[in-house]
Parts: sequence; structure tokens; C-alpha cells
Amino acid sequence: MSASFNYKHLYYFWVVAKEGGISRAADKLDMAVQTVSAQVRELERTLGCELLKPAGRGLTLTDAGMAAMQQADAIFQLGEELPSRVRDAMSAPVIRLRLGISDGLPKLVVHRLLSSIATEPQLHLLCHEGNFNDLLGDLALHKLDAVISDRPAPLNPNMKLYSHGLGSSHMAWYGTSALMKSTKRRFPDCLNELPMLLPTSHTASRDRIDTWLEQRGIRPRIVGEFEDSALLKTFGASGMGVFPVAEWVHEELIAHYAVKRMGPCEGVTEHFFAVGTEKKVQHPLVQRLLKASS
Repeated sequence: MSASFNYKHLYYFWVVAKEGGISRAADKLDMAVQTVSAQVRELERTLGCELLKPAGRGLTLTDAGMAAMQQADAIFQLGEELPSRVRDAMSAPVIRLRLGISDGLPKLVVHRLLSSIATEPQLHLLCHEGNFNDLLGDLALHKLDAVISDRPAPLNPNMKLYSHGLGSSHMAWYGTSALMKSTKRRFPDCLNELPMLLPTSHTASRDRIDTWLEQRGIRPRIVGEFEDSALLKTFGASGMGVFPVAEWVHEELIAHYAVKRMGPCEGVTEHFFAVGTEKKVQHPLVQRLLKASS
């Protein structure tokens, strides 16, 4: 970086880009609009390219601006972590683990997957739930140590990501006693009569569940679709409909929700992965997760 580069200019640009306009950024920074504008122009002069361009009443990033924004995100993310890192260094040793949790992953499964590290006395666990692709972007920018998901990372020549298996589980159908008593048909034919709750198509298991239903001639009466697995189980426990769940968490499911197992979803398996940026995992707690699953 040249000696003329100024990180304050980069910071002002970063705020302008996040706020979508110089006026809003000036309000956030408690500075004059002209001052913020001048700082951004100075950064553009230093870099030799335009970073922002008009878009309606606001501003949008140019291609160069998007590249600069990615770097600024990484830089200021590290800056935000500095106080806690310093405090950690001054106190007892801490093992920090930053995990991205794919939003379609059952929460009971996540709890089970992380049980091998939950008792670590030096653990400082940071869990960020979100869209799988968004989490992979954060992983590539080293904002996360690993992403826990129900699918492996897709092949992408621009991002070197490695998927490590954490285990798998067959799926089964569950419902309340009242729903099960409301039909005289045996499983799985009863699924033609009963209302059904399903995960949305963003989960890896949805296509397999749809195929299973089609192969058995079941025309489901779908009354709800959920991105959040905990919400699906909550509505299922209220009697809104029957629903499929990984049998891996059968005991926890029965203990926490007033439901019973109806029958198996034969051939439908849910897989779990830890996605990282290293072929050979270095983080000691992610290593422990993989060892516990082997």
C-alpha cells in the first residue's frame, strides 16, 4: 500500500457504501456532507478509479467499488474484533470459534453436532445463522472459521472451499396424537388425509422428501412451509400438521415437543457438513467436531 493511502478515507467510503448515500453517512458520522464527500473523492483519487456512481436518489458501487467494499468489510470486521481480542489476551485464555449455521439446518441437530465442544471451558462460541451462500461468502472473507450445513459447498473456481462430513441421519414423520387419531388409514397412506408441514425448497432434503411422496402416490395437503426448522416443529407440535425430521434427534424431539413418531421416510437421508477454507482443518475445535462424528 502506498504511503499516501489513508484508512480514514477508506472508512468514510465504507460507511457511505453501507448507508447508500453521502447524506445518510454524514448523519451517521456526525460530519458535514461536504467533508464526507471530499474524503471519498480523495480515496478515489488515491486508488485511481471511481468507486461510487449515482443510482436514483442514492449511490451504488461500481465494480471497483465492490472490490474495495469487500476488502473494507474484512478490514473493519477485524477492527471491531480488536477490543475483545485484547481483553481476551489480558484475561484467561479463550478459544474463539466463529460458526455460520445454515438457516435450514434443524436446531436440535446443530445442538447435537456441537455437543462435543460445548463443555470446553475456554470456549467462546459465536454462531451466525443465515443463507448458505451468504455464509460461504463470509467464510471466504475469513469472517467465519467454518459453516455447518446440510449440503457440501458447491464447486467454485473463485473460492477454495472444502466440505468435511459430520454425519447423516434417516428421516421420519412425526405428528401429534390427536392428528394420528383423526385418520383410520395406516401409514404412509394416512399422509394423503393429514395436513402436512414441510421445509422450504432451500433445504437439501426437500427435493428428496417430494420424490419420496411422489413415489408412494401421496398427494400432500401442504398447509405450511418453513425456512426455520424450530418454527416448523413448533407449529407441528400445535397440531397444524405432520412433518418430517431427522431421526438423529428423536429423543430430544419427543422430550421438547408433544409429538410421536408416525413412521419412517425410507431412503431419505439428511447429511451434515462442516465447510471450511482448508483441506486439512487447523482449528482445534473444528477438528474435535470432525473426530466426534467419525
